[in-house]
Amino acid sequence: MKAAIGDPPCEQAPPCVLVLFGARGDLAHRLVMPALYNLRRAGRLGDGFAIVGFDHGDISERSWRRSIGDALRAQAADPATEFEADGIDAGTWRWLSRRMHYLRGDFTRREDYRALAALLEDLAPRYGTGGNTLYYLASAPRFFAPATEALGHAGLVAEGEGRGWKRVIVEKPFGHDLPSARDLNAVVAAQLDESQVFRIDHFLGKETVQNILAFRFANGLFEPVWNRDRIDHVQITAAETIGVEGRGRFYEPTGCLRDMVPNHLFQLLAMIAMEPPAAFTSEAMARRRSEVIEAVRPLTPDEVVRGQYAAGAIARAAVPGYREEDSVAPDSGTETYVAMRLAVDTWRWAGVPFYLRTGKRLRERTTEIAIRFKPAPLAPFRQTAVGGYGPDWLVLHIQPDEGISLQFDVKRPGENVALAPVRMDFRYRDWFPLEHSVGYERLLHDCMCGEAGLFQDAAMVDAAWRIVQPVLESWAAQPPGDFPNYAAGTAGPTAADALLALDGRAWRTLTPGRRPPPHRSAHEQRRGARKTRTPRR
Repeated sequence: MKAAIGDPPCEQAPPCVLVLFGARGDLAHRLVMPALYNLRRAGRLGDGFAIVGFDHGDISERSWRRSIGDALRAQAADPATEFEADGIDAGTWRWLSRRMHYLRGDFTRREDYRALAALLEDLAPRYGTGGNTLYYLASAPRFFAPATEALGHAGLVAEGEGRGWKRVIVEKPFGHDLPSARDLNAVVAAQLDESQVFRIDHFLGKETVQNILAFRFANGLFEPVWNRDRIDHVQITAAETIGVEGRGRFYEPTGCLRDMVPNHLFQLLAMIAMEPPAAFTSEAMARRRSEVIEAVRPLTPDEVVRGQYAAGAIARAAVPGYREEDSVAPDSGTETYVAMRLAVDTWRWAGVPFYLRTGKRLRERTTEIAIRFKPAPLAPFRQTAVGGYGPDWLVLHIQPDEGISLQFDVKRPGENVALAPVRMDFRYRDWFPLEHSVGYERLLHDCMCGEAGLFQDAAMVDAAWRIVQPVLESWAAQPPGDFPNYAAGTAGPTAADALLALDGRAWRTLTPGRRPPPHRSAHEQRRGARKTRTPRR
């Protein structure tokens, strides 16, 4: 029987070697290696585990280990990173570093794969892996196809008697557009069985994203109003304060839409809009998510706004514009912001718009799903001075301040009938000891255990690119317009506000810093003051 999506498919990962393509890259340093460190710290990796860093850089094994260790320590000391460790545990790092091996290799040279095969053959008995191998393509996207073909031609993904299992993780973006995604799927299908392919999206590994399903389907209070009769619209925001951070070479041909929308944001959309599954298994959940993506109407160019940041200030510190970043063209037309209006053509969501926005160098770092409910009739208040209600919002805070908030109206104290918006907050940190996570731990562990429910299949990838393909074709045929069109440290281009204003709606405001603490009433303030007085003897 398959594990439920909330249960680990195996407590400790089986023995295997993880071959990390792009071992010297940003993704390996910032997310993959921190995730492996966290897995070992949590006891999810056993002694039958090893890592092979495979990259074109001519460095020693010791230098690679040192660079990873330096990156872990730097991130642990920086509260702005996703690696939220309380320092580096010396024993955990010693265990991990001793299992780190490095092999210089060109991803397109098939003779280098013979050297990789020889190293894997040597490591298998040393660590008792039984031939189990996980290949992680954390390289630039242009190498996904040639690396997959080379693995196949070298016999490195063949399974069978005594060979162990062979699996391949492919990073995003999976393809550059619809035709390239289909070409890549064809290459993958020629070398691998679909059960061996794990198209990763680290948003699905976040605990708060998985909690969306529990929140919806375990509470009879919310599911009855989760439809077009009660919901006015949905806003999904993934805002970053960072810029391209030295990743200009990757970001220039990719842009914000390709980098974030067909994967991260569409997966959040699918979690919110999916129908209840027949069972709480990973396979059933994946089918339901796929149905949502297939039901989204393809976008038209007038439903999408793009932007690019200029110089500005983040937390009162001056930052350069996108065109001043390393490896970025001085006249670049690459978008660093995108906003869009989507329609999900299902019975549940017909007529309910979904607004998505994501960008870099924005005012606040936050990922959230905000659900706006339709207002109640004003009939009971027709004899009062109440002219309308404030918005009722249910907000799922994915990161960084994980939790759920509900905003609604109450009567303001006094003789007159006046309404005031208030908010109830649930924060994970108040109730649960959150494990340190960068979002990759659950996904890497699932892949080692052979559990594919939190990954995308070929059909889901195809459906996602089909939605944005008309926009990509339109952009390719015309210049971007007046770029840059928003300053760093702001909420994005004004055209994004106009997109919602056409429907008589507005974005939720992005404000600097974390959410404010609950308001204390005058009575609470007086009571608190009395508690601090010196008691009488």
